[in-house]
Amino acid sequence: MNIKLIAVGKTDDKDLVTLIDNYVKRLGFYVNFDFEILPDIKNVKNLSETQQKEKEGELILKKLNPTDVLILLDENGKQFSSEGFSDYLQKHMNSGVKQLIFVIGGPYGFSDGVYQKSRGKLSLSKMTFSHQMIRLFFVEQLYRGFTILRNEPYHHR
Repeated sequence: MNIKLIAVGKTDDKDLVTLIDNYVKRLGFYVNFDFEILPDIKNVKNLSETQQKEKEGELILKKLNPTDVLILLDENGKQFSSEGFSDYLQKHMNSGVKQLIFVIGGPYGFSDGVYQKSRGKLSLSKMTFSHQMIRLFFVEQLYRGFTILRNEPYHHR
């Protein structure tokens, strides 16, 4: 199975980029993982929230293949413990999914079209975090999930 994380907009903080890259490299030992950053929408000042979500949604939907399983990182999504998330990953691997795609949307969330295409929503916390931080938290939890599946000590250090 391949796993891809798609995020809208670049990360400005170089320290965050370094930390994210570290976990992306680590993930390579467990799974074929790709992190794709979609460009920021231009001229957002001239767009309504809905128009911005629609434009971002078009970019997201263009990246999908018909067989991809799309999971949205959304504040109203299902929450898991780290162990529960590792079980969630294992179930997807066991189901024969070729590509599992997680998406971090823009500041206003997702368009209706993206919600319709998704097969689930996942929330990392009831708290609100910046989209930049969510990238780091997600790749770390993905890495943690694979170490749990392999019974490696990372989870309890």
